[in-house]
Amino acid sequence: MHLPDFRIEKVDVDDPRAVALRAALDADLDERYRDADADDTPEVAAKRGEALAVHPEQVVATLLALDADDTPLGHVILRRLGEEWELKRLIVVPAGRRRGIGTALTATVVDLTRRGGAHRVILQSGRMQPESLRVYAAAGFTPIPVYEPYVETMPRSLCFEYVF
Repeated sequence: MHLPDFRIEKVDVDDPRAVALRAALDADLDERYRDADADDTPEVAAKRGEALAVHPEQVVATLLALDADDTPLGHVILRRLGEEWELKRLIVVPAGRRRGIGTALTATVVDLTRRGGAHRVILQSGRMQPESLRVYAAAGFTPIPVYEPYVETMPRSLCFEYVF
């Protein structure tokens, strides 16, 4: 049996390692979607930024995947979005890829959501994130319509749910 060579730790939303990984995710997503979003007005871009923003008061858990030497390899947030529970801001750094980190972070969010009494967990992603889409499909997430707050500014989002 192969044991994971990383651990998952719950941290504060403003933990500097979590903040740094979210900044890396923002840079990656900007690169992936820059051409697709090029014609957006400043107003649409600002609304999209607000829809994607981390609101600390909504965060149920911030999780990091850490190497044996405490190097951060991955990040995810579980947040309350109204009555829903949402998986948000999943990233695995290049050095952590193909090690099961995305799968483990996703499974931890699903477990926390289930233990929190929710009937499902939802997420929003996009076509330019094929590696994330593979993780979500393998974890048992199924497609749903685009939900708020993404309808207006990201109507071509790919959204999913995991139902308990």
